[in-house]
Amino acid sequence: MANYAFLGPPGVGKGTLASELCSARGMTHVSTGDLLRAEIHAASDLGNQVKEFVTTGGLVPDSIILDLVQSSLDADGSYILDGFPRTIEQAERIELMIDSIGFRLDAAVLLMASDQVVMGRLTGRRVCRDCKATYHLLYAQPETAGVCDKCRGELFQRADDHEKTVRRRLEVYHSQTAPLIDFYDNLNRIIRIDAAADKATNLSALNEKIPA
Repeated sequence: MANYAFLGPPGVGKGTLASELCSARGMTHVSTGDLLRAEIHAASDLGNQVKEFVTTGGLVPDSIILDLVQSSLDADGSYILDGFPRTIEQAERIELMIDSIGFRLDAAVLLMASDQVVMGRLTGRRVCRDCKATYHLLYAQPETAGVCDKCRGELFQRADDHEKTVRRRLEVYHSQTAPLIDFYDNLNRIIRIDAAADKATNLSALNEKIPA
């Protein structure tokens, strides 16, 4: 199997689609967001160090992200990297991982949607505080407002889904992450997917364009 990186703006569906594809194909989903939130939840030294970056929509320093991701990879696995790389420097470091740990990124999958679409997706998202199930105020409402259908836990809005933070995250994406498109275009290793539709349609497009 090949290894892929999912690129695209926040809220485009990278995490959801990567999880679905990994489950169906027996791949490993490596989410930098999940890795960072786990450290924050554990109140580790690293978690305290990165908390401000995550809650304000800024980019966590490359050195921290690179160490987190590399420790999650090995040459024998098959992975989808979700939220990584986010900068040209990170992308260049991935290219060196084939020498250090035998890891090769076969293609970058660009999931595309407008700022308006992703703004609506993120600001309406709610997450269960206990089991982490995800809901949406418009598209996936719980049976009881504010209460998780699965475990009856409290639903809340993550700090990085507040409107002000989402706008900041989009600004960061366009200025610092979007140049990765040219980077992978120049390597002839980019696959473009229109991800503005519903999950089932987007997943079908991924299965059609990405070799199993």
